[in-house]
Amino acid sequence: MTDPQSAASAAAWLGQVEESTQRLLQTAAALKPDAVGEPSALPGWTRGHVLAHLARNADSLVNLLNGARTGTDIPQYAGHEARDADIERDAPRPLDVHLADLRASHARFAEAAALMTPEAWEASVRHRFGYVFPASDIPHKRLLEVEYHHVDLDAGHTPAHWPRSFATAQFRKLAAGLAGADLPAVELVAEDTGDRAVIGTGEPALAVRGPVRALTAWLSGRSAGTDLRRTPDTALPPLPPMG
Repeated sequence: MTDPQSAASAAAWLGQVEESTQRLLQTAAALKPDAVGEPSALPGWTRGHVLAHLARNADSLVNLLNGARTGTDIPQYAGHEARDADIERDAPRPLDVHLADLRASHARFAEAAALMTPEAWEASVRHRFGYVFPASDIPHKRLLEVEYHHVDLDAGHTPAHWPRSFATAQFRKLAAGLAGADLPAVELVAEDTGDRAVIGTGEPALAVRGPVRALTAWLSGRSAGTDLRRTPDTALPPLPPMG
């Protein structure tokens, strides 16, 4: 017997993926042609690398969707080296080629998702890092890729543009992941949503306050946190890289 919640959850995430992808395409279409060769916010990657990664990630998730639907163990990527080689190959392409690829890969993702049955959404698939998760989480994973890398494109879309629901959900997830981490304890207060969390180990000696989008930007490594209020006014502790 299938759980209707899996399909419903996937459908809700798919709606957000569509909205986020359209915003990404608008940003990319507004770039100047030579901007693809300029640095992104990710060390060592140009904007072309970010755009290429987003397109190839969509295709990798199509592999997982097709595997879940057909009951076949289809790898997300052919391998780590092949994934990296594809990004390097595609990064220098002209902007119009990147745009066409982004649109086409998104269409393939949407089409593969539309073919999924309630049973298929409950199937297990394997991430490229080896862990297993339900296929109904695939749309959410795509949303994370689009929203975070839209910021990484460094083309005017900032964490302040994140949907509040996205930023809030990520704040809760990232903070929970850092609870008990090997860093000085910090109390986090999202003043616009009322969310609170403690990260690190020990008794908090530092309280950090700000909008939930700004807190999430810091927790995810998309901001140095200089726009956050600290009590006392001391430096923020370094955070481990986002997994």
